Amino acid sequence: MKYLARTATGDPLLGGGEGYVPLSAVEPGVETVRDALPRAAAGDLGDVADATAEPVPAADISFGAPLASFGKLWGIGLNYEEHAGDLDEQRPEEPASFMKPSSVLTGPGGPIRLPPESQSERVTAEAELGVVTGRTCRNVDEGDVGDVVAGFLPVIDMTAEDVLQRNPRFLTRAKSYDTFLVPGAALAVPEGPLDLGGLSVRTEVNGEVRAENEIRNMLFPPAEIVSFHSDVMTLEPGDLFSTGTPGAAPIDPGDEVRAVVESIGTVGAPVTR
Repeated sequence: MKYLARTATGDPLLGGGEGYVPLSAVEPGVETVRDALPRAAAGDLGDVADATAEPVPAADISFGAPLASFGKLWGIGLNYEEHAGDLDEQRPEEPASFMKPSSVLTGPGGPIRLPPESQSERVTAEAELGVVTGRTCRNVDEGDVGDVVAGFLPVIDMTAEDVLQRNPRFLTRAKSYDTFLVPGAALAVPEGPLDLGGLSVRTEVNGEVRAENEIRNMLFPPAEIVSFHSDVMTLEPGDLFSTGTPGAAPIDPGDEVRAVVESIGTVGAPVTR
């Protein structure tokens, strides 16, 4: 696995088992992570071992989000049948998708800031697998999705659940408070075919596992999600799909939330109000 990342000051990085190097030390002329996304989708990223700089361990780097700005932010609801059952919702026949504004994003490490209690008294956190597109595309066959996806990352998504329960038409508002989306620090770029189905997604609060399931149990797997939405609109490099959660957990000020996606990465954030 290779990893595209940025320092907290915005310097683009490429990582591997040896650590992280400046992206330009592997890909001369590539100045940003966004510029590297098409190469990641094509499988043409260079290797850290061939860099003209010495690798730096991840523990010695302060990371920002892997992209200075993502593109479209898609969320997928009710994508695990067990979670739909928890919410007393029927299984959807098509991806139950929604969009979030870019202002929801906060950097890896958060914090997650809860809205005033006068607006919401019950916010839940949800671990999800994030999928980032690497090429401009339209009407992509499901079998060709691997050619347009740059990589994957863990995501923490939030919902003001009591707002949503008042009326399902309030979904956009319930999902759109500032800091209600925390992406992982690095974009995991597979070096070959990756069996996503066998990987697990886990929601943790204060070190306790609150929900866990395998990607194979999604109602709509990642490739189908990307293909389906490419028939709706043009997808562009940096678009992010949060593919649904195995389960949500209520959060309160002082909590520590983590999203763990097996073999892809982990992201955590403290909760404040």
